[in-house]
Amino acid sequence: MPKFQESITNEEVNGLPVGAFSGEIVVVDTPAAFEEACAYLATQPLIGFDTETRPSFSKGVTNKVSLLQLSSGERAFLFRLNKIALEKPLLRLMESPSVTKIGAAIRDDLKGLQKLRHFTPKGFIDLQSIVGQYGITDLSLRKMAAITLQIKVSKAQRLSNWEAANLTPAQQLYAATDAWVSREIYVRLIR
Repeated sequence: MPKFQESITNEEVNGLPVGAFSGEIVVVDTPAAFEEACAYLATQPLIGFDTETRPSFSKGVTNKVSLLQLSSGERAFLFRLNKIALEKPLLRLMESPSVTKIGAAIRDDLKGLQKLRHFTPKGFIDLQSIVGQYGITDLSLRKMAAITLQIKVSKAQRLSNWEAANLTPAQQLYAATDAWVSREIYVRLIR
């Protein structure tokens, strides 16, 4: 099993080249796009997983999950859950043990999705629970990406409005990158 650098400083991360998803980004906010996205994703053995929630700046207030991001190596799908429901094809994907879904700190993401619609998650792997086997102690997605892929992942859009009428190109790239990079870290670890 390969060993990686145990941890990395913010200064070292900032010295790395920026890495971002370079494939096709599909915003899923219609029933037709939803069906097509789920059909494609069901054929993928390994996909990256993340969610975004509109930030709340009030103590004790939490918002519903606005966006579910699922990415293969070539295509990232951004499901606008504030505009479309969490329907059966997507629930089947979330419950499928044959499609491995990779994310970081996924417990809260899954809890947020289960508040929208109950499902039994299967086939999920949390990077934070496995990187220790490779000698990595830093658990933030940004630092895991820096250690394993030698790239810096931008977090500039993290606190943006994920329920805006339209997602900006910067929001789309950020969201796609977050899901894609989890998949790429996992591929690098198991290679």
